[in-house]
Amino acid sequence: MSKDFSEIPASERVLLLPHCLRPSERCPGRPSRDGFQCPPDCPVTDCAIRVLRAEAERLGYKGVCVAPGGALALRFVEEKRPRLVVAVACMKELLEGEEAVGKLANPPKVLTLPLLRDGCVDTEVDLSAALGLIRAGLPSP
Repeated sequence: MSKDFSEIPASERVLLLPHCLRPSERCPGRPSRDGFQCPPDCPVTDCAIRVLRAEAERLGYKGVCVAPGGALALRFVEEKRPRLVVAVACMKELLEGEEAVGKLANPPKVLTLPLLRDGCVDTEVDLSAALGLIRAGLPSP
């Protein structure tokens, strides 16, 4: 990664994840106005959303949004007003999202990671790369 994001604390970052990362057949979460909501006692331990959300929350991120699409994700960014957006999605959504975020007043910096396999249901992400992106520029625990 060529850029240094160490000047942006976790408390000024948000994480955007696509709801298609959830294991659709086993997921007990529910959609809401603020994105997909995972139950606190979720039994699906191998869910990428669970792992990535937990790490962002552990680090003190300003927020995590599991969105069904770009409009909800953009609204979340507008409401939270972070200095850095970390986004995981399919390439099409990432490109559209970066363009939309760039048009905001005082746009945040954006770090993106495309999905390994997209298709809108049961997609896949490189979990190690996503965790690295979430931790980018932050001190090691």
